[in-house]
Amino acid sequence: MSSNLAGRYVRTQTSSIIATTVFFLVVALVLTGLMAHVVVTMTRSANEIDDARASRAARAAIGAFVGRLSATTTDNAIWDDAYSAASSSAAADWAYENWGKTSEDYALYDGAIVIGPDRSSIVSAYAKGKPFQPGTFFGDVFYQQINAAAAPARAPVVNFIKTESGIALIASQAIQPFEDAPKLPKFSVLSFYKELTSEVIDTLSNEHELEGLRLETTPKPEFLNTPITDMEGTVIGYLVWPSKAPGSAVFHQVYPYIAAAIVILALFLIGVLLVGASEARRLRQLAQAAIFEADHDSLSGLLNRHGLLNLLEELENSTSSPHRLYLVDLDGFKAVNDAWGHAVGDDLIRLVAKALTACHPEIIAAARLGGDEFALVHVGSATCGEMEKTILALFAEPFKIDGRTIEVGASIGAAARDGDVPPLELLRRADMALYGAKANGRGQAIEYDPELDRERQRVAELEGLLKNAISSGAIEAVFQPLVSASTGAVTGLEALARWRTVTGNISPEIFIPLAERCGLIDALGVHMLRTSIEHAKGWPDLALSVNVSPIQLCNPEFAAEVISVLQELDFNPNRLTLEITEGVLMTNPDQARRSIDQLKHVGIKFALDDFGCGYASIGALRQFGFDRMKIDRSLVSALDEGANGADVLRATISLATALRIPVTAEGIETARQAAILRDAGCDQLQGYLIGKPMSAYDISSRLKEESAA
Repeated sequence: MSSNLAGRYVRTQTSSIIATTVFFLVVALVLTGLMAHVVVTMTRSANEIDDARASRAARAAIGAFVGRLSATTTDNAIWDDAYSAASSSAAADWAYENWGKTSEDYALYDGAIVIGPDRSSIVSAYAKGKPFQPGTFFGDVFYQQINAAAAPARAPVVNFIKTESGIALIASQAIQPFEDAPKLPKFSVLSFYKELTSEVIDTLSNEHELEGLRLETTPKPEFLNTPITDMEGTVIGYLVWPSKAPGSAVFHQVYPYIAAAIVILALFLIGVLLVGASEARRLRQLAQAAIFEADHDSLSGLLNRHGLLNLLEELENSTSSPHRLYLVDLDGFKAVNDAWGHAVGDDLIRLVAKALTACHPEIIAAARLGGDEFALVHVGSATCGEMEKTILALFAEPFKIDGRTIEVGASIGAAARDGDVPPLELLRRADMALYGAKANGRGQAIEYDPELDRERQRVAELEGLLKNAISSGAIEAVFQPLVSASTGAVTGLEALARWRTVTGNISPEIFIPLAERCGLIDALGVHMLRTSIEHAKGWPDLALSVNVSPIQLCNPEFAAEVISVLQELDFNPNRLTLEITEGVLMTNPDQARRSIDQLKHVGIKFALDDFGCGYASIGALRQFGFDRMKIDRSLVSALDEGANGADVLRATISLATALRIPVTAEGIETARQAAILRDAGCDQLQGYLIGKPMSAYDISSRLKEESAA
């Protein structure tokens, strides 16, 4: 080979080697650059992903903080006892015992404030168990929140407020009963607040994995920040915490090995990819868990209301067969909590949830709507009656919990999807049916019927008419004579309520229970007392008897109202007898005793009405010191129904005689009945034989005739 050829070959090989070397160098540089770019990009992305996760966690921490205080406020504001206490003279003491004192060392709130219905007067305000001025502590923005929360709602008004010592979360809600009640013009407002102290921040940090979390008044550029805004949207502070920067940490760990070899770099990239995939899988699992928690009840594991509505929407949009919704409310669950505690109550909820879920193969889903109310979604051919029997059968046997035997029943309301019925309407219909089932007594099951809505509308209209009738005086008093069994002379009158309308008379058996249910019984009772006394002043020689509802007697203000009416009308208390039924002795004996003692102290007498049809014991008769006992008309009617009727009646009167309690017999319709009662020792008679209920004018006429005779 010539030198030229050799030179050209060497040059060619050299060039090839150089070219190959350059090529590999270029490839290496390009790969190194690409890998460096990949590493930098992944490092930045990992940091951003974790920062985004941390930001979401910070927002979730605020949301959880808000949710806990909101739930606590709702539990305490939507409370029948709180609603009753808020309108009483003991509102301040009640609020202190239940909220103010608790604030001293209670984890869920630092202070409790009750503002009166005028939205300016402070009924109770305690912070850490000590009284304080909320207006001074929170500023004028506090009363803005009170005004916003004064209307009844099922969700409180919750805002962060800048205080003189920092930042606090305050939740406010109108104090209202658990069940719907007639709308009042104004409500008292309950507010709980919790300060964002360092201890609270540390708790949020531990719960949501936000290391180094702290509260600052201004954002820190070198840290991650989440603003905290007040009710006007103004930023009043920031949650600040350092970024973990996991990508940078990983990069610094592997940096010494990157320059060592491409293999190590490749392994590093593979490791980063695996870490990223693992993190994505973890985040996906967290997202799935969050979705599950949003649609399920934490105690029972069943669907919650939101999850139930989502399921009903899916069924509505699907082509599946028609479905039916059942609402199941436990009868006697409150007694379980009261007797055994909430831990046992929670165990019972879980047992019931498990039993309901597996009660029938056509039940495709179960939900817990809160408290002791459950929902079942049924898709299949089984009839409503079959399903209701199956559900009720679950409660035929008691539940066993830690050796305890616990009995509860159930009331069921059912509604079928009829045509294009949206989920909320289906739920409302089932709830209407459940309301009807509970009204009929325990262990009942009712399927929705449009008549339920029409009946509720009629009741609502009747409530309005009743309210107007009380205020306008359309409900009148009639009087039935009470005569001496020995002389036949009229010794007293019992006042009875009558409601006459243009469409006909409405029975007291209808409008008096209605007044008790809708909160008008106190107004009706005062109206009847006032009207009866105004007429009775024209009959100075006769005693006056007025019936009193157990609800009235259990009202702490009842005695004061009666005394006020007597003083206003200048009526002798010794002429007045209040008639009460046995039920009040069973439901609230302590308050009944206080009211009776207070009224007897001024000279008012008390008669136990309808004796013989209830469960009043001899001890109760002696304890409450009744001045008279009225035998129920059923015992009088029994005189004509059997041979032992007279014996039972004589035994009852003998019991009263032994207790030195005078006896009135009501419902007397025949002379034979009157004679037997007179011989048995009954000193006063009442009934159609003696005289029907008459107007005040007719009573006056009868008295004039008797005096002229």
